[in-house]
Amino acid sequence: MVHFMPSPFVDLPKFTITAAIDILLVAVLIYQFLLLIRGRRAFHILVGLGILGLIYAIAIGAQLELLRTILATLAPYTAIALIVMFQSELRRMFARLGRRTFLGVSQLERREVTQEILLALAHLSQRHVGALIVVERKIGLRTFVESGVNLDAAVSRDLLCAIFQPGGALHDGAVIIQGDRIGAAACFLPLTTNPALITELGTRHRAALGITEESDCVVVIVSEESGRISMAAFGEIELDVSIERVEKLLTERLQRRDMRTSGSVKHGSAAVRESSFDRP
Repeated sequence: MVHFMPSPFVDLPKFTITAAIDILLVAVLIYQFLLLIRGRRAFHILVGLGILGLIYAIAIGAQLELLRTILATLAPYTAIALIVMFQSELRRMFARLGRRTFLGVSQLERREVTQEILLALAHLSQRHVGALIVVERKIGLRTFVESGVNLDAAVSRDLLCAIFQPGGALHDGAVIIQGDRIGAAACFLPLTTNPALITELGTRHRAALGITEESDCVVVIVSEESGRISMAAFGEIELDVSIERVEKLLTERLQRRDMRTSGSVKHGSAAVRESSFDRP
């Protein structure tokens, strides 16, 4: 009589949708934790704890009773030690959880990012330093991010001013902001193809119009010649805007509508305006 070996997978629990969700949530938590400790001393501490765990497993397998007893005695104090060692990382993690929403950047983060951009614009405009800042919205700009130098850094006034410092390696091109992070700098943007605007606007302004013709992003431009601040969205540009105007347009959720013109001249699909894209 032939006897078949029982399959080792017989006793495994049934894979259900609930189990899949459970695994997915655990994977997300582990991934977020790894992002939190990446590049920090905490990572090396975790590596050390992993080595101790491996030594403990070897001690059990090789029946090294003295070593196993010492490690087993120290194990109950591991939780307290981890809290002490990771106190700064834990505070940062809970702060991020409290500030983030499930749908993207929270209102608090949006205001903080806006304030950093405004401070940088005031500095750059006062010193006539050219700048081109793209704020991503619903339509992703990954293609243009990959054309520049990847940064993935927090948005700050000092960093933006340093990027656009004349003579710097990242001065030419655009900075793309994704959520509350600077995705990349020195990015190449498509220029508007409208021939009527080629002689009226500089390269930065034409690039701002070009990217807004392809996506729903908002672009802020600082003129190197005059120091004037301009904004572009939905294929239209508003010249010589105030800091207060920039703050209003960045903090609000822009929606395109038919706009009342005030000293504006249309050229095909684009428009150069003194009063432009307000939300309805």
